[in-house]
Amino acid sequence: MQKPPSRQRPAVALDNLQLDLPFADAPAFAAPASLAPSSMNPSATPAPLLGDITSADPAAPPLHAPDGTRLRRFVLGQQTLEYRLKRSSRRTIGFTIDGTGLAITAPRWVTLTDIESAIAEKQKWIFRKLTEWQTRVEQRALPRIDWKDGAQFPYLGKTISVSLGSTRSALYFDAESSVLSLALPALADPQQIKDRVQGWLQTEAKRIFGDRLVVYAERLGVEFRAYALSSAATRWGSCSSDGKIRLNWRLIHFPLSIIDYVVAHELAHLREMNHSPRFWETVESIFPEFREARHTLKHHPPEMLPAL
Repeated sequence: MQKPPSRQRPAVALDNLQLDLPFADAPAFAAPASLAPSSMNPSATPAPLLGDITSADPAAPPLHAPDGTRLRRFVLGQQTLEYRLKRSSRRTIGFTIDGTGLAITAPRWVTLTDIESAIAEKQKWIFRKLTEWQTRVEQRALPRIDWKDGAQFPYLGKTISVSLGSTRSALYFDAESSVLSLALPALADPQQIKDRVQGWLQTEAKRIFGDRLVVYAERLGVEFRAYALSSAATRWGSCSSDGKIRLNWRLIHFPLSIIDYVVAHELAHLREMNHSPRFWETVESIFPEFREARHTLKHHPPEMLPAL
């Protein structure tokens, strides 16, 4: 295994600058700039801690997240922190906080002791952001849609109503009245209604997103190789270096201006594979209103979308 060029601990990155667009855009959880490697020298005076640090009991049974991912437990004073650890070829320890908790991505050569020292050093920021996220979830959680005749859901920023018992066709949308008619009986199973509506929304997303990608690609003078819908839990969209774009189908709930912002954002990565000032200038060149759209997405995380 290749060893690092020095004995310095890796820098700590408190925001994960991937080439994709998270639900809570970067500024919402932006932390101070990554620490330079020199500031992480083991010979330096350690940062003050909130309390004594102890690792989890090695004999305790392993913890797992709802998706089956193994969790690690770290005790800091009177507080216990659970986190997911992923190894990668990156050169910094990255911290990401979202609705699933804390995820840490660290170089393969970094020891668990170094990782936990980095956690302890940034514990105030970590616990503050975890609390902020939980508060947002509790304050903004919406009730589930009752899938029946007359059920309502958002489509392109407007409220759409479901009408059952249609004899016109299996599915028909009247844009003027904002009614989606389904050829289902009045007492149809709620899951069947939900599946029909979600299928229609995803079909619409595929069509509309594709059209907007063509428009903004022409404006920017770039070409994307392919695009697909995603159901990502933490990302509105992503763009790979080989020109493949993925857009979260649930963007179809938002007005077209929000969709256009995400499309412009991902296409801009074909010019600037980062989130530098030049990247945002590129976004602005084809979508000048990006700041307003970005603000809207920041304040409409996934828990504010209908539970389809």
